[in-house]
Amino acid sequence: MIIAESASARVPRLLSLVPWLVNRQGVDIDQAARELGVSVAQLQADLDLLFMCGYGTMTDELIDVSTEGGKIFIRNAETIARPLRLSRAEALTLMVGLRALAGADGVTDAPVVERALAKLEAAAASIMGEGGKVEAVLDDASTADTRAVVADALKAHLRLHLRYHVPARDESTERDVDPMRLLGIEGRWYLEGWCHRASDTRLFRLDRITTIEILDADGTPPPDARTRDLSAGTFVASADHPVITLDLSTGWEWVAEYYPVESVDLPQEGGPATRRVTLRAGETGWVRRLALRSGGGVRVVAPPELAHEVSAAAGRALAAYGRTQTSLGETGDGTAANEDPAR
Repeated sequence: MIIAESASARVPRLLSLVPWLVNRQGVDIDQAARELGVSVAQLQADLDLLFMCGYGTMTDELIDVSTEGGKIFIRNAETIARPLRLSRAEALTLMVGLRALAGADGVTDAPVVERALAKLEAAAASIMGEGGKVEAVLDDASTADTRAVVADALKAHLRLHLRYHVPARDESTERDVDPMRLLGIEGRWYLEGWCHRASDTRLFRLDRITTIEILDADGTPPPDARTRDLSAGTFVASADHPVITLDLSTGWEWVAEYYPVESVDLPQEGGPATRRVTLRAGETGWVRRLALRSGGGVRVVAPPELAHEVSAAAGRALAAYGRTQTSLGETGDGTAANEDPAR
């Protein structure tokens, strides 16, 4: 299977592929695909593309690739045969991530992490000095006990029963979940699994799991269960999610960069300095909170019922704070008028 991808995603893989193959002449194509983490079809497509690459346009200046007998031989690639080296920033990023994982009880194979970290620190010491040693802690309020239970269930392929708090509805629900993987995203730990309550794959933040236990039941997910592509974050928009239209004033343009948006209309010359964006939201509570704390910097345009909810909530907030203001945007007690009263 060949996965459609952008040139920016494919070029780095090709640049790493060449030195890897040059130093493994005659490697079996199936083995190479496994070790590189791609399908045989994808690897073959990459090799076909390398035929058109080189340091010139003449035939003897292009990379020569042979796959006769299922073995890969690559020639005329000496100019890019040296393995790529990590930059200072890349090395530090890896070390910070590994150091954080090393302290995450119940999640990783600690000896493997420590060995990888030791190799990185030794290699970095020559160019970074004392900067080659870093400390990091990944702490999202989830407990080591919860992570350990999830890790044990994954290893034993057993079902989990958990009580999960849903802040958007301020309720706790009971769930039976077949665990699929445990992963860290944007500084938080998540359990991804097949939720029998929803009959679908779901993500559960570990710090929102209030109780958890392993059941004496097979925890193998159904054949149609699929892990989600989380490369862009934990939220994946679907056609079922409502379309939200927002107007962003000066100083709030970051909303269009922080959240995945479907369209952005930039300000017109001579017009208001606002930009209109559209996005999809699985639940609208966070949009309402964002608009309220922006003090008018983020205005909900559509859907109209959400715009009305925000307006009504703002009215209740003003009533709670009182109408007397000593200065623009400030109430009588010195509290900013656009501060979220729920905080």
